[in-house]
Amino acid sequence: MGEAFSNVKDQIGFCGIWCGSCAGGNGSIAELATRLDKMVKGYGLEKWLPRQFDFKEFMSGLACIQANGVCRGCRNGGGPPTCKVRICALQKGLADCSQCSQLLECKNFEQLEKSYPSIKADLAKIASADRGELVDKWLSELKTKWPHCVLFCSSTEK
Repeated sequence: MGEAFSNVKDQIGFCGIWCGSCAGGNGSIAELATRLDKMVKGYGLEKWLPRQFDFKEFMSGLACIQANGVCRGCRNGGGPPTCKVRICALQKGLADCSQCSQLLECKNFEQLEKSYPSIKADLAKIASADRGELVDKWLSELKTKWPHCVLFCSSTEK
């Protein structure tokens, strides 16, 4: 788990999302799939479920998530392959979308804005910020806000 977080802890995506806060990037999803797999097997859940539940398909899905569930971060070839934000930024040769003069009108953020309504405004604010300081601030906020959550951010080494 620590390795997954270490791979993305210093990455900020083209969209401005810190990869260490993402459950795919920090390894939380893969870790949860592993834990669920062990628990399901340990409790013999297959015997509890109705016949119409496809247990083998379910376990196959868990195995797939465990094998592929850790994102490398969009700057290292991870993230959704069809991410419109990343594709556009790379086509324009931008370090990130904060450099784009069309950021506030951009339609590529529509999906992200459903979960992060202020994402474009926040991205515009970080344009001139020290990225290392931002990551440290975000990590501290996450540890304070979610001290017992599934974010495996116990390592603060850089």
